[in-house]
Amino acid sequence: MNESELISPAGRLLLDRRRFLTESATALGSIALTSLLGSDNLLASEAPGVPLIDPARPFASRKPHFPAKAKNVVVIFCAGAVSQLETWDYKPELIKWDDKPLPGGPAVTFQGPAGNLARPQYEFRPRGQTGKWVSDMIPHLAELTDDIAFIHSLTSKSNTHGPAENFLSTGFVLDGFPSLGSWVTYALGSESQELPSYVAIPDPRGVPQNGANNWGPGFLPAAFQGTTMSSKSPLRHLTGAGVSGDADRAARALLQRMNARHLAENPGDSQLAARIASYELAARMQLSVPEINDLSTEPAHILKMYGADDGQNANKAAFAKNCILARRLIERGVRFVQLFNGAYASGGQLNWDGHNALKEQYDVHAQVLDQPAAALIRDLKQRGLLEDTLVVWCTEFGRMPFFQKGSKGRDHNPDGFTCWFTGAGVKPGVSHGHTDDLGQKAIDNVHPLYHFNATILHLLGLDFERLSFEHNGVQRRLTNVEGNVIREVLA
Repeated sequence: MNESELISPAGRLLLDRRRFLTESATALGSIALTSLLGSDNLLASEAPGVPLIDPARPFASRKPHFPAKAKNVVVIFCAGAVSQLETWDYKPELIKWDDKPLPGGPAVTFQGPAGNLARPQYEFRPRGQTGKWVSDMIPHLAELTDDIAFIHSLTSKSNTHGPAENFLSTGFVLDGFPSLGSWVTYALGSESQELPSYVAIPDPRGVPQNGANNWGPGFLPAAFQGTTMSSKSPLRHLTGAGVSGDADRAARALLQRMNARHLAENPGDSQLAARIASYELAARMQLSVPEINDLSTEPAHILKMYGADDGQNANKAAFAKNCILARRLIERGVRFVQLFNGAYASGGQLNWDGHNALKEQYDVHAQVLDQPAAALIRDLKQRGLLEDTLVVWCTEFGRMPFFQKGSKGRDHNPDGFTCWFTGAGVKPGVSHGHTDDLGQKAIDNVHPLYHFNATILHLLGLDFERLSFEHNGVQRRLTNVEGNVIREVLA
């Protein structure tokens, strides 16, 4: 066969010099036209699940994939791994087996040799209309049981605090992936144009084990990272030292005019537009943030309800003020608020990592958490905000049913633990999934944390399989390639 016969008809046409030059001229014109249309966003179309974001308004509110039950989210993240056996997952068999070895149990766990089984360190009693058994450790939160959807069969991929915090917050145990709040604000933007779309409120005792990874943007645009602020540590550098208010406003007005002129001269520069948008948000925050951090406008009965007036427990009062701040942020349209209870690894002194003296330490931590967190939910409800707000209570993993050998504390347990939802779109008063009779392992309706995060996205009107971002040639999702919506807890 002649070699020329192996060439396709289209290829043979290109061997014609005159035709080749004619096609090249047409192609160059097409490329130029495409560039012009693209610069005016006339070719833009939203890829499946990928939000169309205006660089000049990256925080503008965007439509969900389908009608949402919730518009806003408050996450109460208890760092250090709260024991499900002392809080939400009642196991009467543990009382029968107290101080006996676990038949066939592990000889060694995460931090060393395993000891004998240990009964719950607090009394449990039935609560509300549902009769759900909840611990006396958290009496205020226990009163809300009829409004809560419990998931008792969650599992994690790590039994180490840092990677487990990552897995809960980002869907991956490694650093560098976007947090849940960043995914949500990337997809939906914010109703507020005066405050950050995503706020992370650290515990008054410090930041969690993996710090900013819990609210970082990973490979998403930096605009969607969480902004850290609290009642104790408001945003810094909002105003310049020695600059009067009138001078500051005049300078910002001049800068705005200069930026607008520069942007008009460079209409296709999306990075410039995004940078200007960030500076303009910062300017608006100079007025809005001091006001929202000023809790002196809160009436005395609200401060008392939260425990913010507690003069005997400084950590409780500070956490209570953080809870009030969370409510104020939701009132002002902030999309995602992440409220931390507990700090970094400290032998259980600053968070819920109860290895050695669990009861003694939980007595302290429960006082900080219980009344303020319960008041936040009640306050959101009485103001009508809970109709549009999803409240999430979570922790990175659970605890073993036995004490560690030679101690009065429980070791890490990623194989079965409890988190819960309340608020918008949630079926109230349900308990879904089970651990075994001793609370060690999830055995019924087992849900990796992928499912938990997928359900949060679903309640916000987001399809967890569609919401994605291409990074290094891979289409990434919050739930990796896994996930299911836990529909049994949906209203």
